[in-house]
Amino acid sequence: MMKLFRPAIFLSLVIASTSMAQANSKVSPNLPAFGASSKATSVSGLSSGAFMAVQYQVAFSSSVVGAGVVAGGPYYCAAGSLLNAAVCMGLVPFVPPNPAGMLVAAQGFALAGQIDPLSDLQNDRIYVFSGTKDTVVYQQAVDATVAFFKDLGVPQANLLYVNNMPSGHALITPAFGNACDANAAPYISHCSVKHKAYDQPGAMLTHIYGAMQPPAKKRSGSLISFNQSEFSDASTGMAADAYAYVPQNCKQGDACRVHVAFHGCLQSAAVVQDDFYGKSSYNDWADTNSIIVLYPQVNASTIPYNPKGCWDWFGYTGPNYALQSGSQLKAVRAMVQRLTAPLTKVVASQ
Repeated sequence: MMKLFRPAIFLSLVIASTSMAQANSKVSPNLPAFGASSKATSVSGLSSGAFMAVQYQVAFSSSVVGAGVVAGGPYYCAAGSLLNAAVCMGLVPFVPPNPAGMLVAAQGFALAGQIDPLSDLQNDRIYVFSGTKDTVVYQQAVDATVAFFKDLGVPQANLLYVNNMPSGHALITPAFGNACDANAAPYISHCSVKHKAYDQPGAMLTHIYGAMQPPAKKRSGSLISFNQSEFSDASTGMAADAYAYVPQNCKQGDACRVHVAFHGCLQSAAVVQDDFYGKSSYNDWADTNSIIVLYPQVNASTIPYNPKGCWDWFGYTGPNYALQSGSQLKAVRAMVQRLTAPLTKVVASQ
């Protein structure tokens, strides 16, 4: 999630290029079913993708076992208004988000049956990250995310908060991207800890799932594109196509786990190509640990108004955006349900 306003000419160029790319692309096949486990789904994301990961985790907590939150605020932080975005990003000095207020809102939604019971979150394992050089979402906003989960009753042992790395606004990967302190596209950077490259996707997945096999040095699975329009219409602001990485054994019907990775603003495939879904280390870990990684996509649009291709964490798709009935949440949930449905067919590599 980048700064909220840029010149109109930039918006026009982004939307025009996105529209042309979609118009010239061939229609992708529908997302296959792979018989993945329905009880081991996890989520993660950067910036607006981190806000979205928290929304998905809270809304569908009965089927989510953990989350990775990189530079994101607490659930329902904006309370449906863009006017609250500056506070939720930590841009207002000494005025952090109020996690107690978000908890009250979540309790009301759960009581009304609009999201899953909050008690389902108390066994989740949650990784939270905020770089000390991040000038887009500041640490006081991310501190509130940690406080929100603590107030929910998530045990301290299940919460890992990394907030001492001199990184900018970015997903941290071991061998790709900008210098550690960058706050620039493609919002992927590389950092070292004690002279060792930090692998954030690996750190998140290990915290969520426990001990992992080492990441693949050469991937053997398939990166597929699929028709995301099957799950969403134009009102969601979501792209026509999305992506998934499927390890070889998962294509053969093993009960693999599903991890949903939400990109940040200006980080969809229409803007950064495969930098997020192909060049980070998510797929390396997935390949050797029986994890299907789902990469849903949202693009810049005028209707709904979303100039930077951000996930909806403040209500541009409507007031129910943070509920199970929210159009984007409902679409992603349907994709996860497809992946966990009985195996239908094997797909070829992209």
